[in-house]
Amino acid sequence: MVSGALALLVCGYYLFRPQGFHGAPGLASLGTVLSHAVVADYIPFIVLLFSLYTISGGIRLTGDVPAHTGTNALILLLGALLASFIGTTGASMVLIRPLLQINSERKHVKHTVIFFIFMVSNIGGSLLPVGDPPLFLGYLKGVPFLWTLKLWPMWLTATAILLAVYCALDTYFYKKEDKASIQLDETRLEPLRLQGKVNFLLLALVVIAVGILVPDKPFPGTSWKIPNHLREVVQLALCGLSMVLTSRQVRKDNQFNFTAIGEVACLFIGIFITMQVPIELLHMKGAELGLSSPASFFWATGALSSFLDNAPTYVVFFETAKILPVAPGAELLTLADGAKIAVPLLKAIALGSVFMGANTYIGNGPNFLVKSIAESRGVKMPSFFGYMAWSGAILIPTFILLTFIFFR
Repeated sequence: MVSGALALLVCGYYLFRPQGFHGAPGLASLGTVLSHAVVADYIPFIVLLFSLYTISGGIRLTGDVPAHTGTNALILLLGALLASFIGTTGASMVLIRPLLQINSERKHVKHTVIFFIFMVSNIGGSLLPVGDPPLFLGYLKGVPFLWTLKLWPMWLTATAILLAVYCALDTYFYKKEDKASIQLDETRLEPLRLQGKVNFLLLALVVIAVGILVPDKPFPGTSWKIPNHLREVVQLALCGLSMVLTSRQVRKDNQFNFTAIGEVACLFIGIFITMQVPIELLHMKGAELGLSSPASFFWATGALSSFLDNAPTYVVFFETAKILPVAPGAELLTLADGAKIAVPLLKAIALGSVFMGANTYIGNGPNFLVKSIAESRGVKMPSFFGYMAWSGAILIPTFILLTFIFFR
């Protein structure tokens, strides 16, 4: 509701203001704005999210094994790897229910869900554009598809630190479990089974489609130029295949429906239209913000990503970094439109938006979904500020260390 109202205000602003936006004022200006916001950015963005959400909703892992520290750590590591390939939302939805089932006999589970949000719902999605919405917007803005793989040292460092802290904490909490719970956990076993395996192939095809079907670029090995939105048509076709090839019972057991992604679609169309105003202002005034170093971009992007959605935050600081003067000898990346951006700043913006989306429940979409699912299974999750106490104690020191290692 609020998002839609703000979008209407922005449309009115561009319709009635005296000067245009890359064109004549009035309808011409509004048309240009909507073309940028909806056709060029929003449609590819929401189709990718819809595809990852729909196809991953056909994957179900069932079973129950002892909830040892090593078992939980392995699931967290698997999720941190998987998130870059099927998205943080996809990985979260595939793994949170089996993780909760495995830990259902334990009394102390809250910390495991919190680290799941840290590692799977956020930091894990930093290696490919399909991993997290901010990186996909960067791809739409001209960042090469495989460039984000250069973020692997930061991803590995953060993942290793968090995994080590988790193992230490879970070892402590495991010792606090009563003997009856441990005995029940060790004896109530069920073999692990994976249903909907075909969807992994379909997810791989989504990643390939996003990587090679770049509008107005030649298809690899040919001179044929790819039509606009063929990439999105292919993704939607793969969604249709997933719905046909996956048992209805699997989706029913996953409690799959389109309500959540519908709410996201409504929210983001308002966000994409509304953010055209700050983007235009940053083109004119961005150099006056006083941001210049990678560390300042990392923390500024991260601070806003913690309390606003991290996708538009990424775009705002991306546009700011593009217009800043570059020091002689600085490493530059040439974007698809020929513009250049300093690589250290781009890394800082990407990592700030993805990593610090974990600081609050509202920093990234999957965070609240995971919290809700955990609470529906009887896990007493911390309040909004209680969660921030956890992230402040664990994530902020980790990010400070990353700043000293990578952004000095």
